[in-house]
Amino acid sequence: MKKLLLLIVITLLLSPIVKAQPGKTQITKWQYGRNGAVSITWDDGSINQFKVALPILNKLQLPATFFIITGQIPGSQYHGKFIGRPIKDIIKETATIPTNKDNFFERASAGGYLGLIGPLDYHYKAGSLVDAGKTEAAYKAIDECYAKVRNGEFKPGIQHNDEYKDAHGTTWAPIKAYAAQGHEFASHMVTHPRLAALDETNLMYEAEKSRLDVLNHLGLAYTFSAEGPFGTENERAVAYLSKVYPALRNRMPEPWLKEISRGNKDTPGNTDKEYVQYQRGATTKTPLPMMKAWVDTTMNRKDTWLVLTHHGVDGIGWEPLPHQELDEYFTYIKNHQDKLWVATFGDVTKYMRERQSAKVQSSFKGDKITVNITHPLSKVFYTIPLTLKTYVPADWKNINAVQGNKKQTLKALTDANGSYVLYQAYANVSPVTLSGS
Repeated sequence: MKKLLLLIVITLLLSPIVKAQPGKTQITKWQYGRNGAVSITWDDGSINQFKVALPILNKLQLPATFFIITGQIPGSQYHGKFIGRPIKDIIKETATIPTNKDNFFERASAGGYLGLIGPLDYHYKAGSLVDAGKTEAAYKAIDECYAKVRNGEFKPGIQHNDEYKDAHGTTWAPIKAYAAQGHEFASHMVTHPRLAALDETNLMYEAEKSRLDVLNHLGLAYTFSAEGPFGTENERAVAYLSKVYPALRNRMPEPWLKEISRGNKDTPGNTDKEYVQYQRGATTKTPLPMMKAWVDTTMNRKDTWLVLTHHGVDGIGWEPLPHQELDEYFTYIKNHQDKLWVATFGDVTKYMRERQSAKVQSSFKGDKITVNITHPLSKVFYTIPLTLKTYVPADWKNINAVQGNKKQTLKALTDANGSYVLYQAYANVSPVTLSGS
């Protein structure tokens, strides 16, 4: 047995190392060949996100994604409303017919538009219960609400949720300027409702009209991503949102992606999936060392996309974090940017989907390597460059990569398989030509 093992070892040592053939090309898992990806996201669009946090991000040259409540922004065309039967008819009907699966969504949708202070709280309570799978309890909450309405227990007035009120303070003009700085702006619906409690008509109004205001003020590129409020994972709500937006932070049920929502205490762990989306949300009670540990996990695993979810800043918004902590945390991320690709939620989504669907063809003839990359995804949104790793002849030290009118000058790198170059390439356009000296 010992002789056999010795023979195997000697054979392996004497065997020639098989090098990758020049021209062999693959798409790196993450942009620029980094170990992992990080997306810094913000919910609600409260004013200190822009006055305080955004300057910190700009100082560090880190892009972020802001999911904004569009209905409260001055200049928006669409605001909160109930679409359906007359309110008085709904109220009258609740006196004789208990809330059930056939009338729940209509009643819950109308709750915030009765012209009273209080019913909106029941809309939120009912939606939370549906999200938790407690539908019977949600029905009882709506019955209690309308009983109080009929008994005159609520004062007249217009009620908005806290997130909607905290979002006041900015307008479309500065948002457009922030977008030009490299940040992604995306929909957080018109009024920040509990989508799981809305009927189809009112749910689609929230999704579609918010999209239209984003489209009209920022352009088509910013209609890619959205986040249903409260991170809802309600299958019905997510299915409707998916008809309007190509990417949702709520759910991304790709066969090659392991999802860990921010409410899930799981860790990336072992998985047979190509990618892991690791959502984490810092609150006022989250220790900074734990927040840094999320980053450490991401850059050490090589398959993980850390999606950070933030809300309030310096006392304004839900679970506000102090700017000093944000500055230290984002600086920590910046200091590890050699291993981390920090990009918007939309860009990371696009990169993964392009990579998973792309086909690469390459050939080495004469003194040139030609690489062509294609994918079947929509050319409207999926135009982000991919990072290619192509092996080149060992004597190529300086390499020119040309695609159309774009030229990159590259230095050869080496790994166990030989010499290679990393470079940016676009799919569905002209091939890339590599030549060396």
